[in-house]
Amino acid sequence: MLFKSTGGYTWLAVFLGNPGPRYAGTRHNAGFMAADALAKARDIRVDRLRFHALTGELRLGDQRVLVMKPQTYMNLSGEAVAAAARFYKIPPEHVLVVSDEVSLPVGRLRVRPKGSAGGHNGLKSIIEALGSDAFPRIRIGVGAPPHPDYDMADWVLGVFHDREAEEMAAAAERAAQAVECYITQGAERAMNRFNSKA
Repeated sequence: MLFKSTGGYTWLAVFLGNPGPRYAGTRHNAGFMAADALAKARDIRVDRLRFHALTGELRLGDQRVLVMKPQTYMNLSGEAVAAAARFYKIPPEHVLVVSDEVSLPVGRLRVRPKGSAGGHNGLKSIIEALGSDAFPRIRIGVGAPPHPDYDMADWVLGVFHDREAEEMAAAAERAAQAVECYITQGAERAMNRFNSKA
């Protein structure tokens, strides 16, 4: 879909996580890891506080992208996203969200043009705030808890170690590439390229 924003930005690229050093490197912060990988690869800074988020600008051809790391904590991510989307008059179809996914093995990516929250509180908040689930998302696999009785909150707020940490660093780089691919080449190309096994 061809879309020209009247506010200057044509896309929001939203990377989910929790702010502060306490949450750095945790499974729930896979989105923030991808944002950092994108910033490093593109030599941009994501450090300007706007819309309750750290923001930066990414130019991809004729696309002007507002990169966002919401600072509201995961459960309120929608507040930041909706504020920016309203201000720049960007429709849900151009709000690309990157988040963690416990139902995928560590390092696997899943690109979708829309869908449910799938139990993810950050996605749930964005769906509620936008009034739509028709926004694209890139989910980064962080693995499931080792057994059914494991507390999910403890799991997603746990950090990666050793080989998993290496796999996540690589996955963050691929997720950053997937963001660029989705915006410049579309959903089908991004899904074909990044939904396969790493």
